[in-house]
Amino acid sequence: MEPIKFKALLKQTIWGGDKIIPFKHLNEKLDNVGESWEISGVKDNETIVSNGRYEGRNLNSVVRELKGDLVGIENYKRFGDEFPLLIKFIDARSDLSIQVHPTDEIARKQGKERGKTEMWYIMDSDKDAKLYSGLKQQITPEQYKTMVENDTICDALAQYKVKEGDVFFLPAGRIHAIGTGCFLAEIQQTSDVTYRIYDYKRKDKDGNYRQLHTKEAAECINYKVEKDYRTEYLPVKNQGVALVQCPYFTTSVYDLDEPMTIDYSELDSFVILIGMKGEGRITDNEGNETTLNEGETLLLPATTRTVKVEGCIKFLETYV
Repeated sequence: MEPIKFKALLKQTIWGGDKIIPFKHLNEKLDNVGESWEISGVKDNETIVSNGRYEGRNLNSVVRELKGDLVGIENYKRFGDEFPLLIKFIDARSDLSIQVHPTDEIARKQGKERGKTEMWYIMDSDKDAKLYSGLKQQITPEQYKTMVENDTICDALAQYKVKEGDVFFLPAGRIHAIGTGCFLAEIQQTSDVTYRIYDYKRKDKDGNYRQLHTKEAAECINYKVEKDYRTEYLPVKNQGVALVQCPYFTTSVYDLDEPMTIDYSELDSFVILIGMKGEGRITDNEGNETTLNEGETLLLPATTRTVKVEGCIKFLETYV
């Protein structure tokens, strides 16, 4: 079964920048593109296949047809007809709101289908780009509510100046926010549940304050303080380097300047390859060939046994 590509969903936002369209080498004339949903099974936001036998079909309809052959036998038992990961590129021209996501357990108690754990891989961002991840000081739920009301919640958050290659793992419950100038890839559970904690008292185009979810967020926050929220890893050329392993996804980065064959014969899962920089070519064990260039995202069905990657290409690999 051949690798699958999709037509990305470009999302124009009030905080969106100008990096996504040139990064993806698209012939589009759109301003303020804040997100590109590369692979999505989110209801009413499903990406459409752009190549091969399933061209024109949405992702979840292909899952329904191929089942375990596409996503893996155990993944299909676990997730059914909904694809389990959402892949995005995000470009922030201004600060996004301070937010948090619930765990699966809390989400279900709140009437949602599932929570959201995610990760960020920082791409070529502005030199002064910053983000928030986690608490830097111990606070109580009562202090949290007070700090939101008196505009001091950011004082309790760990802020990071970021550069290309930085990685942040964001388990459900960790307060976080993408800051001005950040350009990143996001890998997350298929969920659009976000609780906005604080939005800098900004108003929307109609002059209204954006809705906050202070109460719901308070039920979700993990108040544990950690020493460092940035993922430490040692970059190495021409081999996979592990970044994140959790119940929802396993992610590695590859930085290749020589051919490499990756063996997936023991893996019962689809694999997603996300082009970060450069140009590459993929050939699978059935002889199917396709490109993997910066800005491209590729879905390898679970039936794929091996892929040979050629070219000078840096990419993320993620699977469940």
